[in-house]
Amino acid sequence: MGAQKGKDLLVKLDMTGSGSFETIAGLRATRISFNAEPVDVTSLDSQGGWRELLAGAGVRAAAISGSGVFRDAGTDERARQIFFDGEVPDFQVVIPDFGVVEGPFQITAIEYAGSHDGEASYEITMASAGALSFTGL
Repeated sequence: MGAQKGKDLLVKLDMTGSGSFETIAGLRATRISFNAEPVDVTSLDSQGGWRELLAGAGVRAAAISGSGVFRDAGTDERARQIFFDGEVPDFQVVIPDFGVVEGPFQITAIEYAGSHDGEASYEITMASAGALSFTGL
């Protein structure tokens, strides 16, 4: 796999709850991270004193963040409403030449900024709120 364009990493939002996904407008930079909390089962019997982890245990989580320019598009309005209503709709993250991650996320932060001689910008942060699926490309 060769180098990929950053603009091809897309964050999409289910606009109506019916599986109609649209790319969030105005995003310039996006990031997705996956984490798993290990469950340590090390004991005095652990070989050589090495830490042992319990396979398949612990909490898995994903986080999405992005920043861009405020465009007042339908996706901006929907994201604001999701935040204020505390909804956890489905999102999709398209990772170029890798696959699509899909599942429920909660918008945990939206920040707006602007300067007198520049565009209005925003940052958005989301946390996984249930089981995620992965579909390879």
